[in-house]
Amino acid sequence: MKRSSKPATRKSRSKNVRRAQANNHLRSVISAKQIQKRLHELANQINRDYRGKTLHVVGVLENSFVFTADLIRALKVPVYCYFVRADIRDTAQGGIATREISYTPRVEAAGKDILLVEGILQSGMTMDHLYRYFLGQNPTSVRTVSLIEKTDERKVDVPTDYIGFRATGKFLVGYGLGYQGRYKNLPYIAAVT
Repeated sequence: MKRSSKPATRKSRSKNVRRAQANNHLRSVISAKQIQKRLHELANQINRDYRGKTLHVVGVLENSFVFTADLIRALKVPVYCYFVRADIRDTAQGGIATREISYTPRVEAAGKDILLVEGILQSGMTMDHLYRYFLGQNPTSVRTVSLIEKTDERKVDVPTDYIGFRATGKFLVGYGLGYQGRYKNLPYIAAVT
């Protein structure tokens, strides 16, 4: 069977995920042990970088909730934890397509050290918008951490301060990442095949 080297579209990914659901075609690509090891390495680095400071961790729902929970438990610095949900709407006004992104609830960042947490960084658009949003509030600092960075899907150049793993091509599920609510409970990351 010949495989295409073209990037998968959203439609083809959905078809692959549905096929995998029906046939349970999931292949582990990052084990639970690898995730925990890398998570503790990231936490140690963040602890060093924020020694003597209070860190305000902002998890981006929905894909970061498991990673954020495990990360804040591994941090030794004082932590405040918040979660925000991105509400993304594509609209057309006067024949011009626009994308509106808003976040709820509002998190005050003025004078705070902010750490934005993503489960998976794909296009970078959501993270870029959030990063700029917090920078506009005059924080002490804004940094980002992502469990997985999908380098081949990046559309926006957003700072990536802490990266757990880099991946390309495959649709990933597990450890908080899911498809239509499924597979988020897997303790590892799996590729849909």
